[in-house]
Amino acid sequence: METLNETRSTTSFDEILADFALLDEWEDRYRYIIELGRRLEPLPEGDHSAANKVQGCVSQVWLTTKVDADGGAQRLTFLGDSDAHIVRGLIAILFSLYSGRAPEEILTIDAHETLGRLHLNEHLTPQRSNGLMAMVKRIRSDAEGALAKPTLH
Repeated sequence: METLNETRSTTSFDEILADFALLDEWEDRYRYIIELGRRLEPLPEGDHSAANKVQGCVSQVWLTTKVDADGGAQRLTFLGDSDAHIVRGLIAILFSLYSGRAPEEILTIDAHETLGRLHLNEHLTPQRSNGLMAMVKRIRSDAEGALAKPTLH
C-alpha cells in the first residue's frame, strides 16, 4: 500500500480495491480514503465556483472536466475538491474509476456495481451515499456532453 510520502497522485481502482482488502477495520479504510483525498491534484481557486459545484451533496463539492481530443479520441480528465476530508477521498476513488477514459467507456461503467465492491454504501451515511451518486451523475452528464460535441480531426 502506498503512503503519503510517495509522489504518485493517482491510484487505480484495482489498487484501491486491493488495498481495501488488506485493511480489516473500517476505521483504517476511512483513514485510507482520507489519504487518497490528500493526494488529489489541487483544484485551482477560480474553479471553486457555482458552475462547478455538484448539486445534491451535503458537503461542498466542485468538479471540473477537461476533454482531451488527441488524435480525435476523446479522453475526460477530472479535477475536484471538497470541504470535507472523507468526501475528497471519495472524489479520488471516483477519479480512479473515471478519469482518463473515453466518454463512451465512462457511460458503460456501472457505478453501483463497481463501487459496491468497496462496500461503501454499508459504511457511509445515507447523505454521503447520495452525494457520491450525485458526483457520479455529474461525471456521466459531462461524458454525455462530451459525446454530443463533435471532435476536430
